Amino acid sequence: MLKKIPFKDFSVALYIVAAIVMLIIPMPPLLLDILLAFDFALSMTIMFGCMFAPEVLDMNFFPTMLLFTTVFRIGLNTSSTRLILVRGYAGNVIQTFGNFVGGGDLIVGIIVFIILIIVQFMVINKGSERVSEVTARFTLDAMPGKQMAIDADLNTGAITDEEAKVRRQKIQDEATFFGSMDGATKYVKGDATAGLIITFVNIIGGVAMGMLRQGLDISTALDKYAILTIGDGLVSQIPSLMTALSTGILVTKGAKTEEFGPTILNQLFRRSQAMFLVGGMMALFAVATPLPWFIFLPLAALFIFLGWRINKKAKTSAIESEVTQEEAEAEEIRQPENVNSLLAVDPIELEFGYGIIPLADVNQGGDLLDRVVMIRRQIALELGTVVPIIRLRDNIQLNPNQYIIKIKGIQVSEGEILFDHYMAMNPGYVEEEITGIPTFEPSFHLPAIWITEGQRERAESLGYTVVDPPSIIATHLTEIIREHIDELLTRQDVQSLLNNLKENNPALVEELTPKLLGLGEIQKVLQNLLKEGISIRDLLTIMETLADYAPTTRDTDILTEYVRQALKRAISTKYFPSNETSSVVTLDPKVEQEIMGSVKQTETGAFLNLDPQRSRAIVDSVGKEVQKLENLGKTPIIITSPIVRMYFKRMTEDYFKDLVVVSYNEIESNVELQSVGMVTA
Repeated sequence: MLKKIPFKDFSVALYIVAAIVMLIIPMPPLLLDILLAFDFALSMTIMFGCMFAPEVLDMNFFPTMLLFTTVFRIGLNTSSTRLILVRGYAGNVIQTFGNFVGGGDLIVGIIVFIILIIVQFMVINKGSERVSEVTARFTLDAMPGKQMAIDADLNTGAITDEEAKVRRQKIQDEATFFGSMDGATKYVKGDATAGLIITFVNIIGGVAMGMLRQGLDISTALDKYAILTIGDGLVSQIPSLMTALSTGILVTKGAKTEEFGPTILNQLFRRSQAMFLVGGMMALFAVATPLPWFIFLPLAALFIFLGWRINKKAKTSAIESEVTQEEAEAEEIRQPENVNSLLAVDPIELEFGYGIIPLADVNQGGDLLDRVVMIRRQIALELGTVVPIIRLRDNIQLNPNQYIIKIKGIQVSEGEILFDHYMAMNPGYVEEEITGIPTFEPSFHLPAIWITEGQRERAESLGYTVVDPPSIIATHLTEIIREHIDELLTRQDVQSLLNNLKENNPALVEELTPKLLGLGEIQKVLQNLLKEGISIRDLLTIMETLADYAPTTRDTDILTEYVRQALKRAISTKYFPSNETSSVVTLDPKVEQEIMGSVKQTETGAFLNLDPQRSRAIVDSVGKEVQKLENLGKTPIIITSPIVRMYFKRMTEDYFKDLVVVSYNEIESNVELQSVGMVTA
């Protein structure tokens, strides 16, 4: 049983078949008139369809339409040529075009025909061909970038798989369409060329037929057949011109989705200044030149009226927009306040007075924002942890040159700078003093002097350390972050670190958590390390050590000591320079024994229960020994036994912030130490 052919498919097939039939079978004049009128209507349908298509891909079969209409028009030309040469008559349509459009004059008809050919060849076809070529090239070149953008949106969850599939298909369709259009414009050019050649062949053939077959003289034959031929040419070229115009409209629309008519009118007639200027110029032409005033003055009035209307509409829109905004603000005030946004606390904040704003404003040459980015990068490399986003904001309640640093919404430090000044610090060996405003460096509370730009070069030549205000703020912020970095490490940060480690070491992470240790316990160990300035970049060693000792104890303090011992190479490198004997202080074994005897174990962990007088005596002794090291210009380091280290550190950390306490098991065997004192009590 034959499958029924849909009407739409049948009609398109019939259109092509009709074109082929016209090439072979002679058409009666009436049928030719009908087909010529249909060709006119179809050309206008294509032109307006391209004009009002919201998107270029709505006409993605346009190259095929060009092919079909070109073949159909060639069939019409063949049939009309046959009728003109055989009968000397090709129907009313061609006769009317020859007499009416051509003015019934051979010379006028030829001139009009040539003008149509020139317009189509030199203007529309050439421009459309070039635009199609360039658009096709750029569309194909842009395909990889568009595909990557879709993949990026898909990976971030901005679009779904279905949306990504639709967008990929659209890119593919655009590439196919513009690639086809690049070649399809040749159909339009070929159609115009064929029409031109057929017209001249018809004139020569018609004159020959009239003279040789009908016995007409050359003037009569030329007048009879040339008028018909020009009419035939005009009937063919006007639909061809509309098709060429459709091609130009479609390729210049590109991938834009705006509506054709409103977009063009809005772009042309939306500026009142332009309308007033045009109206003024037209009025000047009407008054100051012999041009017909009854044409130019009405046009001038029309454009001035348009300018007035546009200006009035713009003012009305501005008032409506202002009223709408005020209503929206009032509605926002009337609505119940959403307090959820007020509950969030920024991990790190840098607030500053208005005098420091130029340092943070890129438009004024400030580089404070870049320095903040570098701080996060520096600490990530140094300590192996990601610093949260640092929030910078101005605060009019502060002094103009004052800034404060907040950790989790609480102020922890502050400083003050002098804009357009530099801070000069004596490293200790410069004897000659310079004049300036005495101050203290905010990071380390060292004595310093504010100097002007003119004194900078001299201060540096004398040996002073000179720093600018952005560097002062950045250094201060860096030290505060280092001091509080353990507080800033959240469980989510730990999970992110573990996820990164899991990419190359899945077995280790799966063994450790959640089977042996919870996320909070791992966080506590990492916080203990960061609190004493130990880098956690070697996360693999840290996690392997935890996996080794977690089966025997879940005490995070003890686990921290095991990890420190596993990181002894890093600790030794940090505190004990190679090829140099380091000066340290040791802890009296009797004091160590006393401390261990005072440790009390509870369910929540161990703590030190030492007599306050004994604690005070030990702390005083530590102070004396630390002073010795500082007088030598050395970092204060105390060496203890492994079992005592963490308890001794807790005892002294509130009194000596910069004191380094390490155990013997955390020191490499090749490190040379020299004891310059002993903590006794």
